[in-house]
Amino acid sequence: MKTTQLILGGARSGKSRFAEKTATGIARRNKCSVVYVATAQAGDDEMAQRIERHRRERSDEWLCVEEPIHLSQALIAIAKQDPKAVILVDCLTLWVTNCLLDDDDIWQSEKQKLIDCLEQLAQPVVLVSNEVGQGIVPMGQLSRRFVDESGWLHQDIAAKASHVTLVVAGLPLVLK
Repeated sequence: MKTTQLILGGARSGKSRFAEKTATGIARRNKCSVVYVATAQAGDDEMAQRIERHRRERSDEWLCVEEPIHLSQALIAIAKQDPKAVILVDCLTLWVTNCLLDDDDIWQSEKQKLIDCLEQLAQPVVLVSNEVGQGIVPMGQLSRRFVDESGWLHQDIAAKASHVTLVVAGLPLVLK
């Protein structure tokens, strides 16, 4: 039953919808629940509206855990509470942003904790993230750091994941 899936895509690519269908399918096959882990924080009205839209679109049957920084701790707690649940994390790039903006010193340790945690979890995990490495190199230092760290995180997770999918225009392209 153990699978780690990384689902990448650009903004409005359909990656979250694809991830939700994937998690639902796994849960139905294994007769278990889905726990949705949201990493977003509402820093402004527009982001609050995005978060609310995601809440409305999610299945009412899913438990939702909101964790913007300590992702590995949330995953471990979910695994202890419901060892059979499919865990859906949306999204890693918001999590990277949260960590870098919260306290730059925590990023590397939080990243390593997540990598270690994913190797230890026995249940399926579906991770959603924005593919940010296909554009120009940003001008600002923080923006460049974000792109670099997101890309390295994707590479590290993809190397260990059982499945990696790129979603473009709602269409999944299986990479691994």
